[in-house]
Amino acid sequence: AVLVESLLVFSVVLSVHAVVWDRFSWCAVAVAVQAFYVQFKWDRLLRLGGAVFQFRGAANSGVLPASMVMPLLGVVMKERCRAAGIVYFERFGVVVASTGMLLALFLSVLAVGITKPVPTNTCILTGVAGSVVIYTMKHSLTVSEVIEVLEVLLIFVYLSMILLYLLPRCFTPGEALLVLGGVSFVLNQLIKRSLNVVEGRGDPIDFFLLVAVVGVILLGLFFTVLFLFMDSGTWISSMFFHMMTAVLGLGVIMPWLYRLIQRNPLFWLLQFLFQTQTRLYLLVYWTFLAASACGVVFYQNAKRSSESKKHQASTITRKYFHFIVVATYVPGLIYDRQLLYVAAVLCLAVFIFLEYVRYFRIKPFGQTLRHLLSLFLDERDSGPLILTHIYLLLGMSLPVWLFPRSCAPKGTLPGAGALVPYSGVLAVGVGDTIASVFGSTMGEIKWPGTKKTFEGTMTAIFAQIIAVALILIFDSSVNLNSSYAWILASVSLVSLLEAYTTQIDNLLLPLYLQIMLMA
Repeated sequence: AVLVESLLVFSVVLSVHAVVWDRFSWCAVAVAVQAFYVQFKWDRLLRLGGAVFQFRGAANSGVLPASMVMPLLGVVMKERCRAAGIVYFERFGVVVASTGMLLALFLSVLAVGITKPVPTNTCILTGVAGSVVIYTMKHSLTVSEVIEVLEVLLIFVYLSMILLYLLPRCFTPGEALLVLGGVSFVLNQLIKRSLNVVEGRGDPIDFFLLVAVVGVILLGLFFTVLFLFMDSGTWISSMFFHMMTAVLGLGVIMPWLYRLIQRNPLFWLLQFLFQTQTRLYLLVYWTFLAASACGVVFYQNAKRSSESKKHQASTITRKYFHFIVVATYVPGLIYDRQLLYVAAVLCLAVFIFLEYVRYFRIKPFGQTLRHLLSLFLDERDSGPLILTHIYLLLGMSLPVWLFPRSCAPKGTLPGAGALVPYSGVLAVGVGDTIASVFGSTMGEIKWPGTKKTFEGTMTAIFAQIIAVALILIFDSSVNLNSSYAWILASVSLVSLLEAYTTQIDNLLLPLYLQIMLMA
């Protein structure tokens, strides 16, 4: 299964390389080769318990698929923005690719360093790949860009040491690279833009994303350290939690956002949300869907009898939320993507805040949330945090957030790139959902080395093709320009990756589909 997963990732890397064919795509190939070898060292460390931190069990290390996400995203973003003539974002893509390669190499050096005896061949491969990447960076990046890449690496090192220690068994090494690498990059971007504020430059919704993500992460770190010294389950601690949340929100996050957007954040947000009648209709519709999702949670918990406290929700039951998310995102993508962008940021902040309330058992809702959400746990929620619903939101939202709007003057990219914002809907909302439902109910032929079925994968591919046809009918901005073969190949590769990966598919699959469609 690991070999097939690696083969699929190499197929994506080589596809991007064949399209781009420059020094950075060659570097991506070199990083992929060394990550393939390092992945087996990480797998061995996890089996023998020799890893520095406690990682999530029942999964391989996932180093190769995670290592290639950021470099490939940077490479395809660079190419798209170069073709559009937007130099600033072309350089931004170069920084993203270089940062991703350096983070992947750091994870490789860490694995090689703690493996005993020292793996000579892997050391040589890592050294060669590192030399190629550093040589390319030396001849491609300016001094300020090199400093920016090193800053992200430094933040990643410290953030990894803190969070992997505080949150055991929540991530595999690959998931840690993907999540913590992304958070490190966002934090560095926020610091950089805060120090270089130019009035009228930059989109307020981008600043809103940066401040919201960094704000909730810092909030969690603050309370994690605080509750090491006091019991979080008492009423006094809970009152202190709510009070400090208000203080940090109004005293730190709001002024920070005000400095970036040069206007009152609350007034800006209210004006933005209720700017048009279409937005009002969408907000009412989304409120109804949110109430429906809560209704599903309460109904499933009501069905849980007192004799079966260990009963868990079935796969099909959990996929109800995937259908609700698809129904949420598709109208937003068709009618108002900026509103969807901001609403997804708000939902992420709310989800993470509610997870803090559950994790710290903050009164009055902490214990209730623990009871309600325990029904929907699966084997991937082996650590102290419940992250699958947050990963689902991220998987649907990242293609919207990472879409290079400045490099798409008409609001959409040409060819298959027009489907980039729909990557989450296609890969997770349609493909993963249909594969799970049909595979668990009608699947008989299993893929070698996995629990996934051939029937599930084939129906997922077919369902995504139908979804693309429906998008063409209902979204007039999408024009594929006869790139149907590439779309079919992209959907098929990602569906096969879903069958073989043991990583969090809600997070990984949309990013790989986005990379393929942008290429």
